[in-house]
Amino acid sequence: MIAIVGTGAGGGLLARELAKSGEEVIIFEKGPYIDSKDAYKYYDEYPKDMDLLSTTCVGGSTIVAMGNMVRALDSELHEFGIDLTEEYEYVEELVGVHELDDSHIGRGTRIFLDAAEELGLDVCKMPKAIREEDCIQCGKCAFGCPVDAKWSAKDFVDEAVEAGATLISEAEVIDVILCNMQACGIRYIKDGQEKILKTDKIVLCAGAIQSAAILKNIGLTGIGRELFFDPFVTVGGYLKDINFNTEVQMAGLVVGKNFVLSPHFSSFIRENIPYEGTEDKDILSIMVKIPDEAKGYVHTDGFVNKTNTITDIRYLAEGVATAGFILKKAGVDPKTIGSTVFRGAHPGGTAPIGKVVDSNLETEIDDLFVCDASVLPVSPGKPPILTILALSKRLADYLKK
Repeated sequence: MIAIVGTGAGGGLLARELAKSGEEVIIFEKGPYIDSKDAYKYYDEYPKDMDLLSTTCVGGSTIVAMGNMVRALDSELHEFGIDLTEEYEYVEELVGVHELDDSHIGRGTRIFLDAAEELGLDVCKMPKAIREEDCIQCGKCAFGCPVDAKWSAKDFVDEAVEAGATLISEAEVIDVILCNMQACGIRYIKDGQEKILKTDKIVLCAGAIQSAAILKNIGLTGIGRELFFDPFVTVGGYLKDINFNTEVQMAGLVVGKNFVLSPHFSSFIRENIPYEGTEDKDILSIMVKIPDEAKGYVHTDGFVNKTNTITDIRYLAEGVATAGFILKKAGVDPKTIGSTVFRGAHPGGTAPIGKVVDSNLETEIDDLFVCDASVLPVSPGKPPILTILALSKRLADYLKK
């Protein structure tokens, strides 16, 4: 029996692949099984000084992601003997990665693409896993798709269960049981009662913070001493009746040396636009995301400390300045430009490859693996979901052998 803890990008695909190959699979999820349209109700709460976006439900944070699918960290993973070329091709076909049809590129996104191109920036459409035939272009990707038009790991969990896997939702895994330095069981809480399940192999896919907390509880060293979270801000300004807030979000991409930019509407941006009478429909805005240094720490109870370095702030300033140039070229009055606060979206790096897990994602404890953003060696500075899916496919093939 293989126990998978967590149902995000890593856990969902792993469960699907193993269950379809005939393995006995049991999946644990701390959160409930929900309708995608209700995902916004399941955002996690953190201390006020830690503005981090994540959800706890079946599908994990993929259910409120934008469907962005970008290859990342190829050269960094090659240093550990990991080549994901075949896995990327498999996953991209499986989830239907493609650039959106022009029918789903709205006016605001088109203006962003044209302005960035005129400025000589490296710009393209964002690769997505969204089905245009189902998408109603409501702009609510980050709230949970109301019509299930985008892929999420919940889709893979459903396929795994259909293939014979067992899903235990609303069950919090609190410990891994060891038998002579070999993982042999799971201790978890379900319906207020502590329970134990014996297993042959365990894969932690609970996210960089929760997976790290579990690993720390069993006494592994070097866990959670590094933490990145791909910080971002949304910069926007007044452009009357642009109606960008109802478009498919993040459908364009600018890749800079130290940042990426993508057209993105934030529910917090309007209050930061210094122009009286501005409505959501009058805002064109851009997300600025950077690869931050892993200066953070996860405690045993899951409490998180994170420091923003001088380099992080410099990269962010470069990205914000470039976003400002794009907005001005797009017709936004520079006097109306404002920004949201500094936030985080993709926590990772708490159990990195080469330090905590080997190239097969196995820890020093036999039969205990990790397969989520925890294992990424450095911040990708861009959406990590596709890379995690590829690593999950690679691990599934390894376990099947």
